[in-house]
Amino acid sequence: MHEYLTNTEYFNFEHEAVQSFSAKLIKEGMSDIEKAVALYYGVRDGIRYNPYVFEPIKENFTAAHCLEEGQSYCIPKAILLAALARLNGIPARIGLADVKNHLSSPGLIEWLKSDVFVMHGYTEMYLQGKWVKATPAFDNKLCAQMKVLPLEFNGLEDSIFHEHNGEGERHMEYLADHGQFSEVPFELIIDCIAKAYPHLAEHYQERHGHSLEADLD
Repeated sequence: MHEYLTNTEYFNFEHEAVQSFSAKLIKEGMSDIEKAVALYYGVRDGIRYNPYVFEPIKENFTAAHCLEEGQSYCIPKAILLAALARLNGIPARIGLADVKNHLSSPGLIEWLKSDVFVMHGYTEMYLQGKWVKATPAFDNKLCAQMKVLPLEFNGLEDSIFHEHNGEGERHMEYLADHGQFSEVPFELIIDCIAKAYPHLAEHYQERHGHSLEADLD
């Protein structure tokens, strides 16, 4: 399990910002399950979900950068959760999958030119002898705006996107699983994104400063 507990270029939990954030969430005497749950909600609701901040820059995929920006999308938020877990002695890694989003905003679909999201990131933590999936992407405020129930996590069962929203409409479906990784496969992620959305290679900055909330207003 050593590789899943190590400080790395992307899971950089030795960074002061990551350690400070952890200290606000973790209380003395917590079990690993309690720590994992506290960290999950800290990342889910403490970092605003915003896919428009994507940039193909290595630094932007680090746990510390995600925390310092205060907003990000699924991959950096999953990286941050994994880094926090490692800091607290919980083996953790990132998983990547392609998903289809049936309730995305028209603006985001127009930007991507697709309702398929490649390289969707989630976290896996090793708890009570098994790997458990956690997906801290959508914060509670955005979920309320989208009329989607926020995704809960109890540390015992996999927590991935709901198949339906609060009104019974289909929300997310997983199309392909790219596996789990002890270090962030930056080149693989960028290559898959470039192939899926070739127009973003030159135009990814067009919506910087925009937000998903603005799409939904």
